[in-house]
Amino acid sequence: MVSTLRLIDRHPGLDLAVLVTGMHLAEAYGHTAREIEAEGFRIAARVSCDLGPATGAQMARNIGTMLIGFVDALEAEQPDLLLVLGDRGEMLAGTLAAAHLGIPVAHVHGGERSGTVDEPVRHAISKLAHLHFVATEDARDRLVRMGEHGRHIHVTGAPGLDGLAALAQVGREALCQSEGLNPTERLALFVFHPVLHEAVLAGQQARAALEVLLDEGYQVLALQPNSDAGNAPVRAALEELHREGRLVLKTHLPRPTFVSWMAAVNVFVGNSSSGIIEAATFGTPVINLGSRQNMRERNANVLDISIDAQALRSALQQVRAHTPRHANAVPSALHPNSECVNVYGDGHAGPRIAKLLAELPLPSELLAKCNAY
Repeated sequence: MVSTLRLIDRHPGLDLAVLVTGMHLAEAYGHTAREIEAEGFRIAARVSCDLGPATGAQMARNIGTMLIGFVDALEAEQPDLLLVLGDRGEMLAGTLAAAHLGIPVAHVHGGERSGTVDEPVRHAISKLAHLHFVATEDARDRLVRMGEHGRHIHVTGAPGLDGLAALAQVGREALCQSEGLNPTERLALFVFHPVLHEAVLAGQQARAALEVLLDEGYQVLALQPNSDAGNAPVRAALEELHREGRLVLKTHLPRPTFVSWMAAVNVFVGNSSSGIIEAATFGTPVINLGSRQNMRERNANVLDISIDAQALRSALQQVRAHTPRHANAVPSALHPNSECVNVYGDGHAGPRIAKLLAELPLPSELLAKCNAY
């Protein structure tokens, strides 16, 4: 959201304040509240919660903790509108708080399908929200079928695509040099988050995928998982391989660095939404593992497979067959003169969202939600 938040912050008709919570306040996840501070955004409140041990029960308790903190913050701030994105519990807590305080909610990325608990949480947020800034026409149509009024749904595209190509400024050679990797050998970016209903399997799933990548001769740059249930065994698998010197492991990468890696690698493996939404901007091949991104709209660069060693080996062979022969070459779609089509938008969502926030009326009737049918 950062590029969109910058536009909101600079808009003469808007005043931005940010509620910071969850992983942003935890050192184990990079304490990325520092990045929010560095942007100069006004932080209205910091709402801490206990991120461990990571279980479904703890995730549910944290929604309650955040709900209480958000109610206090919103009562103090008295905003005209709350802007939320996606399907995480933090967004559900914020939306619940705002709905009970009579504050309109604008939801970004509603109407999409996804696997696991994220699917019903996303739709619950949409049913509580009053305005919808969706990424695709399919998402708009789905919200209409869910009973949302079409006049309150605006197709803006995905804000994560804004300025993405320009953000990837660090080249493959410099990136590899910074991490002691060989730019002439195959590179894989690995981002794997646990799935709530498969939490007990998460560690072995991550380990199995990594072993295949390493066995197939890929150098791996891996990121730590999020704070959801099942993250501990994933972290353990990553850290063990890192201690053995078999992969490079990062807790967090600043967005320009992460995007540069995403553009430079030969393949992006895991189950992150960045592989589904953003990687197509660079034409980076993505092997999407398991159920976490089930039913999302796909770009042509994505291969969906089960978390199975042979399936991953076959997918890697398929990727290599459709990309240049040399290990240090990236797909032709990464060339700056090459046109990469992304179903999630044209990279201009932020200006549309800022304009809508500044100009859309917020009458009291907006709060009186009911289904359109």
